[in-house]
Order: sequence, then structure tokens, then C-alpha cells
Amino acid sequence: MAAFDTHAPLLPEILSLHGKWKGQKPAVICDGKTTSWHAFDQGSNRLANAFIAKGISRGSMVGIVMGNGYEMVESIVGVMKSGACSVPINLSVSDEALASMFEDASVKAIIATADQKDRLAAYMAAHPDVFLIVVDENYESFKGSASGAFPNVEIQPTDALNVIYSSGTTGMPKGILHDHQGRRDWAYDLTISLRYHGAARTLFTIGLYSNISWVGMLCTLLAGGTMIIHRKFDAEEALKTIENERITNFAMVPIQFQRLMEVKDQKKYDLSSIEAVMSCGSPLHADLKTALFDRLGPSAVVELFGLTEGLITTLDPEEAEGRMASVGKPLIGTDIKIIGDDDKEVLSGQSGEIVGVGRTMMPMYLNRPDATADATWIDENGRKWFRTGDVGQLDEEGYLYIVDRKKDMILSGGQNIYPQDIEAVLIKHEDINDVAVIGVPSETWGETPLAVVVPETGVSLTEDGITKWANERLGKQQRIVGTVFRDDLPRNPNGKILKRDLRDIYGEQNFG
Repeated sequence: MAAFDTHAPLLPEILSLHGKWKGQKPAVICDGKTTSWHAFDQGSNRLANAFIAKGISRGSMVGIVMGNGYEMVESIVGVMKSGACSVPINLSVSDEALASMFEDASVKAIIATADQKDRLAAYMAAHPDVFLIVVDENYESFKGSASGAFPNVEIQPTDALNVIYSSGTTGMPKGILHDHQGRRDWAYDLTISLRYHGAARTLFTIGLYSNISWVGMLCTLLAGGTMIIHRKFDAEEALKTIENERITNFAMVPIQFQRLMEVKDQKKYDLSSIEAVMSCGSPLHADLKTALFDRLGPSAVVELFGLTEGLITTLDPEEAEGRMASVGKPLIGTDIKIIGDDDKEVLSGQSGEIVGVGRTMMPMYLNRPDATADATWIDENGRKWFRTGDVGQLDEEGYLYIVDRKKDMILSGGQNIYPQDIEAVLIKHEDINDVAVIGVPSETWGETPLAVVVPETGVSLTEDGITKWANERLGKQQRIVGTVFRDDLPRNPNGKILKRDLRDIYGEQNFG
């Protein structure tokens, strides 16, 4: 007797089934226009089939350089359905960084919004074989008369779905690769943990290139809910939308929550529709967390600690009392441990590096076996775990507390900033002998980069001059808050810069 087909569908099939069974339900609302699930399915299928007709499918990479809007969601899903892999780019990175990422990924096509077209001119001139699709120019004509039927492509669970670059880099980029199976499982587990469902109405105010937005996007789409997209963040507009659109879910970084709370007369807005919101990117300060609990209700705020690589913990609001400083416990099906400098597991209450394992983890860094190996810890049973580079500790009940960052990454406004990328720019200045970039506290961004510079002997420099020179060459979110001069940098016997010492020196100073 033949067995029934019981394969586990991947996201492209799941989303197309929503087009069949949730056809008239709103899928995406943007700029006052509502697109039904049927129309969304048809549009993304047409885009996918157009790509396939050009030979862009499994094994191909497609760059996405787009501002928020309906077309960006359709593009992400259309590329996914074609079997190709999307490479969404943070719009704040420099043109040089963008080009290095596309070089690394060997993209065959790029989809852009019209406002991003000019910055691609040099790259396109150097890569005439790459096909450029621009919204409001040739986007609709590219889809043309392509079929709206579900694409006939055999996507495998281990095929690449997306690559998100962790750094706006001027050196070697590091692309975090996720496959179809991992992203589907990631979405399933987060949908449960973050309390999404078929009636979810999710507000998006962060760029859809961000993995923070991918959380809400994939959870909402998986559940068959509705995405409500803002092109940029405006605190008062967000509050109005929450009231008028009866928003149930959204994700924001702490600075955005702070801006919501600072809106004049913000209590006049009806936020009673909210069921669960996610805070991530950097820790919620206790006072702000308490204010959010008071404003949104005791069961609405879920704090998330996570890395784009896939490791995630959440603090359920029902468990937050008495644990306001904790980031909770691992996502469903995920395990974490704390290991010491000797790579052995430590006892509860002791600090060490956080390592994790689970089905939501990335399989690798794209083209970077060295980085993948460096991020791997192997336990006594030969199982591979992901090294986060973050230092934490577990209490006796298993709740995780973040103690420090073993890596030097700076979290500014919810975005990852890597000091070495900024240092690579600064060291090019002919009058700089040595440099270290550290994160210092910022009331606005949580953390912001500061350059600690050792000038060449006998040169005439000003701290403001170096700051201006650097910021003219850095991506928007990489820009330094200031520069301080020193005669030398503290180093250990092996020559490594002791950045913790620098943070101790400058971390309490006010740089604006």
C-alpha cells in the first residue's frame, strides 16, 4: 500500500497555501494599500517564475537594496519561491561595504528601490552581467506575463534561503547563511514563543533588511497574519497605527520603546489591541521595562536576546518579576551552556562564554570556513555548539543573565557595529599610528563608537578633525561619537589591545 505524502512543507509552499485558503484576507498593508493573500501569492509567484526564466534559481544569489514597502516583502518571498537566496543589505552601510558584500555573495541579480539606484551605478558598471531590477522602473515589466502559478522548482531543505551580513565592512565580509529548513523551524519556534497567530496584525518600523524585522515577518507570514509596514520609524505615527489598525504584535529596539514613551500625551492612544511585543537588540533598562509593563500590560513585553546566527533566548513576561535583568531561557528546542576559558562547562552563577545548539542555528558563514570553525565549540560527545562571543551566567533556575561581550561588537540602536571595520578606516589616515574603537554609553543609542587614537609623532592633529574625517568615510550607523588621543594603547604581553581597560577609562565620560 502506498504511503500518504507527509513531507514537511518549506516556507514557499506554506505561504502559497495561504494564498489558496486565506485568499481574501489582508496579507500586507502599506501606504494605505491593502494586498490580499491571494494577490500576494500571485505577485510573488510571478516574480519567482520571472527569475527562473532568466536562469536564476537554486544556487543563485539575489541582492536586495530596498527601503521598506510592499515590493520588498514581495521580493523577499519571490526570491525564496524561485529557489534562489536573497541577500538583503542594511541601507546604512557604505557603498564600498555594499559592493564587497555583493562580491562575496556573487549575486546574479539585484532588486532595488528607486532611491537606492544611484549608489549601485559603480557596481553595475563593473558587473555588466548582473541584472538590475528597480521598483517604479522595470520591476513590473520584469514580472511581465510570468505565470502566477506556484513555481515548479524542487527546493531542498538545505538550500540557502538568505544571507544576512553581520557587518558593514571595508575588509572581508561575514555573511550569515540560513537554509530553508532552518528558517522554517526558526519561524515555527519564534511564532510560539512570541505569541503570533492567524489573526496577528504586526507593525514594522525597522528596515526589512534587519533580522529583527525578519522575526516578525516570517512569524506573521507563517501564521497567515497581516503585515502593516511603515517606511520609517516615527513614534507618534506608530502609536496612531497601533490604535487605528488594532496592532497585536511588533518588535522594537529599546530606543524606539523609549521614544514611544516620550511622545507627548501618548497615553491618549488606545493600545489595548497589543498582545505581545518583542524588545531586542540591546538590554531594556529596568526603568524602561517597568514603564512598558505599566503601559502595555503585564503579559505583553517579551525581551529577546539573540544573534542573527540563530541562538535565541526569551524572557516571558509572566516570569519577569524579580528577574528584570535576565534575558530568560532558550527558544523551544534550543540548548545553551556557559563555558569557561578552559572550554569546560561552569557551574550556575559562574560567568563564561554562552554557547548554544539547536535546529534554528545557521549552518555556516558564507565562504568563511575559518569564521565557522572559530565559532564552533565541540562538547565531550562530539556535538558542535555555536560560540556566541558573549559572556553570561545562569542562575540556579536556568535563567540567563548577560554579563559582558567577549567580542568587541558594539550594539548601537539595535544594530551590530564591529570596531575592526571602523579601525580599518581610521588606520588609513597617514597621521594615525595606532587606533582602537570601543563602545561607550549613549542615552540615545545605548552604545556608540569612540575612537582612541595614537597620532604619529610630531604631527598636528585635532580630535574633532579626526572625527570629521572618519565620519565622512564610514557608514551612517558606524559613525564615531568622538576621538580621544593617547600616547599609546594598553596591551597584554602578546600585543593584544586591552579594550576593557579603555572602556574602564572612557566609559564614564560624557561624549554627547
